[in-house]
Amino acid sequence: MVDNHSYSFFGQKVGLIIQSSSKNEPFIFFRLIKSKNDGSWEKPSSGEGKVIKFSLEEIVWIIRVLEKEVNSWSSYHTFKDKNTQISFKWENGDNKKLWIHIGKYSKVLEYAQFKILEMLLKHILKEKIEFATTPNVSKKSDSGLFSNTFVKEEVITNLEHINKIENYQSNNENPSKIKKVNGSIKGETDKALLIQFDNGSEVWIPKSTIHSGFDNTMNAIQSFTIDSWILKKNKVLS
Repeated sequence: MVDNHSYSFFGQKVGLIIQSSSKNEPFIFFRLIKSKNDGSWEKPSSGEGKVIKFSLEEIVWIIRVLEKEVNSWSSYHTFKDKNTQISFKWENGDNKKLWIHIGKYSKVLEYAQFKILEMLLKHILKEKIEFATTPNVSKKSDSGLFSNTFVKEEVITNLEHINKIENYQSNNENPSKIKKVNGSIKGETDKALLIQFDNGSEVWIPKSTIHSGFDNTMNAIQSFTIDSWILKKNKVLS
């Protein structure tokens, strides 16, 4: 059993790199870079490209899409008031091509690629469940990730991959600022979800105020973690 993983999916225009720096860390990194007009690729050392950190829970959601349990999954990551929209979805309901959208970067995976991604994520998740959830284990440093010049500066300087819910937990902020509620999606735009809540009200909720992943399937009852102020404003909460 190895301690770190790295695998790349490259096309003519966009490259996707999956990286796990240590089996003891409860997250993985997705990196996307684009080909430039002159044929060169974006350089992380110049602050180019995009890095997103996915938690164990988010890995589970990605695997659900890969296993075709759900047709799509979307989420938002927020850091320093910068929002990054994320989605994994099958092309027009077809399960032969998987589209990954992370901010302005889009990557399509065909059969062999998304099967490798599925097997890789399942393997990594199994490792991390065993090792990253064990208390009082001496955590290995991120040297396995940072030793690679290709990723070092981007991980340090472009930390838009950290989402707001993680910030609440790590900084011990007042949990009353966010609230977990149940509902089902009735409509969707690029920036908002129309959610029907348990009290029967239907409200357009900005995606930037939603701090959990969600299943885009219409009418599927699920849990959302949402800013309390927007819920109170729309009388979902008293």
